[in-house]
Amino acid sequence: MYTFSESRAIARHVLRKHKPELLGTGSLEQAATVDMWLEVEAHQLSPLAIAILVECIFAPYLGRERNQAAVDENVEKLKKVLEVYEARLSESKYLAGDFLSLADLSHFTVMHYVMATEYAAVVQALPHVNAWWESLAARPAAKKVAEFMPVDVPGSPKKLQE
Repeated sequence: MYTFSESRAIARHVLRKHKPELLGTGSLEQAATVDMWLEVEAHQLSPLAIAILVECIFAPYLGRERNQAAVDENVEKLKKVLEVYEARLSESKYLAGDFLSLADLSHFTVMHYVMATEYAAVVQALPHVNAWWESLAARPAAKKVAEFMPVDVPGSPKKLQE
C-alpha cells in the first residue's frame, strides 16, 4: 500500500473518490483549469504569501525582528500575482469557472493568514479577489476549519475568530 504525503495529492485522491465534481470533472477543459490554478497557488501565490507570513506573524516566535524589506518585496510581487487573479475573477465567480473547485479551496489556509495581517488591504483593494475570498471564508466548512487556525499571535493585527 502506498502512503500519500503531499496535501494536494491527498486532496485529489479523496475528491476523486468522494467529490469528483470539485476537480472539474464536467469536461477536460474544466479539469485542466482546476489543475492550472492549483499550480498557480502552489508556485506563484503561496511562496510569496508564506514569505510575508513568516515575517509578519512568525518572526517573533523565531526570536527575531521582522525583515520589512523582505515583506515589502514580497507584497509587491503578491500584488502582481493577485492582479492576474482579479482579471480571472472578473470573468467567473471562481478560479476554474462558475463552480467551486479544489482550485479555490486550496487557497483557504494561506489566504486565511494573509487576511490576519495588515496586508489584507492588498486583497481588499481588488474587488473580485475580495468578493471571492469573502465567499470562501463565509462557507460553513471554512468557518469550522478557521476555528483550528488561530491568528492571535504576536505581529497579527487582529483575530479572525472575532
